[in-house]
Amino acid sequence: MANPTVIKLQDGNVMPQLGLGVWQASNEEVITAIQKALEVGYRSFDTAAAYKNEEGVGKALKNASVNREELFITTKLWNDAHNRPREALLDSLKKLQLDYIDLYLMHWPVPAIDHYVEAWKGMIELQKEGLIKSIGVCNFQIHHLQRLIDETGVTPVINQIELHPLMQQRQLHAWNATHKIQTESWSPLAQGGKGVFDQKVIRDLADKYGKTPAQIVIRWHLDSGLVVIPKSVTPSRIAENFDVWDFRLDKDELGEIAKLDQGKRLGPDPDQFGG
Repeated sequence: MANPTVIKLQDGNVMPQLGLGVWQASNEEVITAIQKALEVGYRSFDTAAAYKNEEGVGKALKNASVNREELFITTKLWNDAHNRPREALLDSLKKLQLDYIDLYLMHWPVPAIDHYVEAWKGMIELQKEGLIKSIGVCNFQIHHLQRLIDETGVTPVINQIELHPLMQQRQLHAWNATHKIQTESWSPLAQGGKGVFDQKVIRDLADKYGKTPAQIVIRWHLDSGLVVIPKSVTPSRIAENFDVWDFRLDKDELGEIAKLDQGKRLGPDPDQFGG
């Protein structure tokens, strides 16, 4: 079996291409989920202040028999803290029981408030201080990204966006790539696979490779050059989602899955969402 793949970010830091997301998980669920994930081989964990489970992540990591240097921890700046990123980060570090964050992401641009450039400048300073290794954003459209770059000269290393077979965001993915911004997929299974897992192309590929529909979709993300963070608190599903290193989809198969794109957004519109 091939080793889990890593991605080199434009700032020189390296992150696992596949991680565990913990959205909508309680502190108790997160502890169990991360323990299982570490056993299976995960080393990247994606949380956020808004998930209200950073304490659980911190406890799980504290009890882990894995060196901190082997772990890649992501958390996020919430919308109500754009004018106080330092305070928000220190709160997250305390809850996570960590000295630094590997990747700190601005969760949404919230253009109605229009503090995202100010927040980004604050994140740049926190990175310079060594409290954060890498900085990026979530849910930023091209015009939001361009403004950040124009006004600060610092490009996010990651843009984490809703991306799955029904919402492939190819234009944004391509723009990110042109600017050396790594695209990361949230809701990669389209919220449990509804409308995806029952597609003939997905079922046929699952039969061909002896894999589940979820594994086919995760492999599609990986083979499309995306970082992907499927969420689960179910031990068997956590293991299943990581068992994707013994096969690859070819160009034609990726092309067939590309045909499923409907531009179907399941989450909020980044130009409207204020949290």
